[in-house]
Amino acid sequence: MSAVVLALAAGAVIGLALGALGGGGSVLAVPALIYLLGFAPVAATTASLVIVAVTSATALSAHARDGHVRWRTGLLFAAAGIGPAMLGGALAGRLPAAALTSAFALVAVAASLRMLRPRPSSQAPVAVRPGRAALAGAGLGAVTGVLGVGGGFLAVPALVGVLGMRMRQAVGTSLLVITVNSLAALALRAGTAEGLDWAVIGPFAGAAILGAWDGRRLSSKLSGHTLQRVFALVLLAVAGFMLVDAVA
Repeated sequence: MSAVVLALAAGAVIGLALGALGGGGSVLAVPALIYLLGFAPVAATTASLVIVAVTSATALSAHARDGHVRWRTGLLFAAAGIGPAMLGGALAGRLPAAALTSAFALVAVAASLRMLRPRPSSQAPVAVRPGRAALAGAGLGAVTGVLGVGGGFLAVPALVGVLGMRMRQAVGTSLLVITVNSLAALALRAGTAEGLDWAVIGPFAGAAILGAWDGRRLSSKLSGHTLQRVFALVLLAVAGFMLVDAVA
């Protein structure tokens, strides 16, 4: 099977998950780039940032039209993560491949376990603490910069738990945060972008964008809880494989 066909298939699945779940789908981009398309870990995290940025920006426009984006709050949250995202992007190029793969796998395990944890049916208002909000934003930025993931699986719970947003607003606002952090991380990864296979990344990103639109429609027809559990189990299996591969 050609690399372009694999890129289209992987991009469609990742976009579908991102659109249906409002975050988390992009965490599969790195393992897909490494194990299906043969990218080195550093190149995979850089390519993932490109894919995450364009897919999140496209999905953001749809959520904004529905009025589910809190622009001021999202920009303030993202601002706390810009510096760590840029530092993380610079650090990623200096980390050994095995360390980068192991760190990514551990974050993926944490993401899958968080997705499997049942959420309360309603969210009570939470008092916003600026210090906690800044810390959460900075942590999300660092994860985005180093590992090349959007961090929606971290952003949504943080926006709900720290800033007291309702779920739909948190999903839409998280796409704004992800887009800003991804672009900030890419700003200091110019050197690692040299030699990337854009003939593969382009179709991958295009399929992810189309998949995100389909995923958004799918989320209105199927149980979000069921979709999230299936995705979390797949992610947990992928993370386990990556950990075994990294230490072998």
